Amino acid sequence: MFNKILIANRGEIACRVIKTARKMGIGTVAIYSDADRQALHVEMADEAVHIGPAPANQSYIVIDKVMDAIRQSGAQAVHPGYGFLSENAKFAEALETEGVAFVGPPKGAIEAMGDKITSKKIAQEANVSTVPGYMGLIEDADEAVKISNEVGYPVMIKASAGGGGKGMRIAWNDDEAREGFQSSKNEAANSFGDDRIFIEKFVTQPRHIEIQVLCDSHGNGVYLGERECSIQRRNQKVVEEAPSPFLDEATRRAMGEQSVALAKAVGYASAGTVEFIVDGDKNFYFLEMNTRLQVEHPVTELITGVDLVEQMIRVAAGEPLSITQDDITLTGWAIENRLYAEDPYRGFLPSIGRLTRYRPPQETAAGPMLINSKWQGDAPAGATAVRNDTGVYEGGEISMYYDPMIAKLCTWAPTRDQAIEAMRVALDSFEVEGIGHNLPFLSAVMDHPIFISGDMTTAFIAEEYPDGFEGVELPETDLRRIAASCAAMHRVAEIRRARVSGRMDNHERKVGTDWVVTLQDQEFEVAIEADQDGSTVTFLDGGVLRVASDWTPGNQLAVLDVDGSPLILKVGKVSGGFGIRNRGADLKVHVRTPRQAELARMMPEKLPPDTSKMLLCPMPGLIVKINVEVGEEIQEGQALCTVEAMKMENILRAEKKGVVTKINAGPGDSLAVDDVIMEFE
Repeated sequence: MFNKILIANRGEIACRVIKTARKMGIGTVAIYSDADRQALHVEMADEAVHIGPAPANQSYIVIDKVMDAIRQSGAQAVHPGYGFLSENAKFAEALETEGVAFVGPPKGAIEAMGDKITSKKIAQEANVSTVPGYMGLIEDADEAVKISNEVGYPVMIKASAGGGGKGMRIAWNDDEAREGFQSSKNEAANSFGDDRIFIEKFVTQPRHIEIQVLCDSHGNGVYLGERECSIQRRNQKVVEEAPSPFLDEATRRAMGEQSVALAKAVGYASAGTVEFIVDGDKNFYFLEMNTRLQVEHPVTELITGVDLVEQMIRVAAGEPLSITQDDITLTGWAIENRLYAEDPYRGFLPSIGRLTRYRPPQETAAGPMLINSKWQGDAPAGATAVRNDTGVYEGGEISMYYDPMIAKLCTWAPTRDQAIEAMRVALDSFEVEGIGHNLPFLSAVMDHPIFISGDMTTAFIAEEYPDGFEGVELPETDLRRIAASCAAMHRVAEIRRARVSGRMDNHERKVGTDWVVTLQDQEFEVAIEADQDGSTVTFLDGGVLRVASDWTPGNQLAVLDVDGSPLILKVGKVSGGFGIRNRGADLKVHVRTPRQAELARMMPEKLPPDTSKMLLCPMPGLIVKINVEVGEEIQEGQALCTVEAMKMENILRAEKKGVVTKINAGPGDSLAVDDVIMEFE
């Protein structure tokens, strides 16, 4: 076994690999760029080597720099994580030449299956059903348009060396095909150093289901069930679960056996994932093979008890698999939510900045475990597990140079309904401040009827949130629970304020019992009777709720019991009340005396400034291209400029007809959120 492993990656996955290496007694080496000097993976590793400037194409994906770090550290093996160099055959070859083990598949398997064009050809030769498309290289945008017409719109334009949603566009017409080809090509070059593009038919209403395989260099191979990855946005997975609520055992076995056979056909040795699209009749079609560890691997680990990183390291050391297909049992249900640094209220655009508060829910262990290569039985009834894979910490910065994922929050429970409920509680308990993030959206998905039913497709987000995410309207039952809780919390705060030291004599302040709570355009008149164990909140209509909590003013997380049911609220301060987050809803809750409420109803509503004649930068980013000139007449939907952020190119379009009167930024300019790019008349 190795004594020292270098992790050729950063962030969450680097921390994940370090944890397993530490458990195995293996020393670790981190690499880091200028932007990552204070990163968590650098702190966790036994050693760390600086490899260059912040942009990945000047540091993390420069093979020579990584090789220098390997020589400097004396590492015997390299785990590439995912992204960056994880599917780069030249990197694997460089390691082989240096006599350093690659914790991943052989170079030949990477070349055969890591390249999406080649892998599709191999799948076709092996009589595996594949999606129609053009597998050859595409030279320019005109050829892309021609091929798109031959395949038939809509088409998917994809980077051959791509992954993680980078270098992917859906085109529904010639203009989108031309634009999508160039953007995909640019993103692919920046993210992977490989700008080859191919085109395939975009199959509408599919499910995205993938099979986890594990093979060794001795001809052994197993599959570890499937992962449902249908909830995606911009081709980037957001929610994954294992197993899939859609598959039956026969389909699972067929997909698994086919996946292992395909892996063996190319001499695969390591963990890998075979991705399929599956239609409503459970017909499945090979999509691609990812020759690396997947972002969503924790859900497979949670239902099988197999540490995939450990197995990868053992395979790389030449060991045969110690488990057979008969040892693999799927137990319980696991769900993963990806927490991204993006603002769901701004079309999910990237957000950067400092994490002023980062408090994930407490991790707990339960579920199956693999002991001495044998799976150990069921967890206690009702047991759940919470796992949070992360690469950040409170006070750290989210950089514009890398992927915007902050953490992967996972829950496990004996049943799917229990796993979903455990995830709801975990999301409500997750405190993140300082940047935009998608926690409210994830909470909304967990409560969505389509997700709860398990009957979702890859079009779920596009169909259910066509105009973006605007928050959640909570039902009145939930609003009453929150109103009662906030009234009780406000009373606690008022009593504390009434007892402040330094008061004038004979000016004791009395805290009343009657309050008016306003939230989500509803008003509740309540009366509070408090005792040592909590508060009894009586509504004007006679409804009564009992609230108990140890919340104190200043705490940003309130854990309450409302009539015997738990309620978790994220608590912020607004004038005369609280900013509350719960189950995907962002609420301004005002708690006033009856007289204050009467006066508040007379206050005019403050309107936001008119920015209808301006193009505002929707995210911190870099201007790549300005498509128009001053004085030019523009049409609705016309491309105005391109902004790059988090390795993604975003084309900003005109919302209506107009004339450009002023342009305030040009290519190469770095802009903040809401900076004015151009103005119109």
